[in-house]
Amino acid sequence: MLPERASRVPAGPLRNRAVTVIRVGTRASALALAQTQQVAAKLGLAGKAEVELVPITTHGDTSSDSLSSLGGTGVFASALRDALLAGECDVIVHSLKDLPTVAHPGLRIGAVPKRADARDALCARDGLTIDTLPSGARVGTGSPRRMAQLRAARPDLTIVDIRGNIDTRLARVAGTDADIDDDRRLDAVLLAAAGLGRLGRSDAVTQLLDIGDWPTAPGQGALALEVADIRPSRELEQGLQAVNHAASAAAVDAERLVLAGLEAGCAAPVAASAVLDSELLFLTATVYAPDGTARITASHAATPDSRGAKHLAEAARDVASRVVAELLGNGAADLAPLRSMKD
Repeated sequence: MLPERASRVPAGPLRNRAVTVIRVGTRASALALAQTQQVAAKLGLAGKAEVELVPITTHGDTSSDSLSSLGGTGVFASALRDALLAGECDVIVHSLKDLPTVAHPGLRIGAVPKRADARDALCARDGLTIDTLPSGARVGTGSPRRMAQLRAARPDLTIVDIRGNIDTRLARVAGTDADIDDDRRLDAVLLAAAGLGRLGRSDAVTQLLDIGDWPTAPGQGALALEVADIRPSRELEQGLQAVNHAASAAAVDAERLVLAGLEAGCAAPVAASAVLDSELLFLTATVYAPDGTARITASHAATPDSRGAKHLAEAARDVASRVVAELLGNGAADLAPLRSMKD
């Protein structure tokens, strides 16, 4: 799907074009545009280049079907990648949790900016929390992982599978929009804290859920800048080097390697949290039964030889392989439909 924008920079082969404008492809949603604008400004400043945003509408943005029926959250990435390969933009910005774990031919991740808050956030009516929601309360989410966690913590709640952007979801919370029909009203929604922060909607949060008790999706809170797998322009290369955050890149790499090792997709009921602390890369991952009745968790650590990109990548592969082996050895593939949810 071709991008829609008010002005165009003449497209052409990346290696033959003297780039003074860095064209940044992004989903056209309000959240995607907000987070891309922040990254694009840094790219332009570091690369001493002008920046043009290229909004692209994806199938995932226009469909109201559930993510699992659409084939996973890779539906958000395909149109962006098509535009990049077609020369419509020079770099594309993804929410990392939306990006399939299998590399796309001809493309590579050029940078991972510093990660934002990776936690989930409850946005509920009347200041309610997970513990104080009344029995039978309707809580909306489109994530199988969040559904499983909610069912485990509060089996008395009614979980509603929802889609839509942040404002649409918040509007369904009872008392915030008089035009919402009663049968569509919710008592609360679960959303990513990072997205709420980037849109300036953190005021809607009634409870931030601790990662230790509510681990989140691999890559949540992080962005990925994807580029063609050729040498970029000098301006773009300088920009990528400036925005890349080595510790964030190592953490999300380890988390996503868990998904890849489990042969699971972005929409599978899997949580993973990694952190680079002092000399150790810690990784914990959990696979949930969809109904929330069981879970399997594994935790390991690796020691990178240095903070260099090569050694961090080696540590991420090492720790992820041990976590995956333990999860599968303890029956994770029997607990959840991992392969059926692969992107």
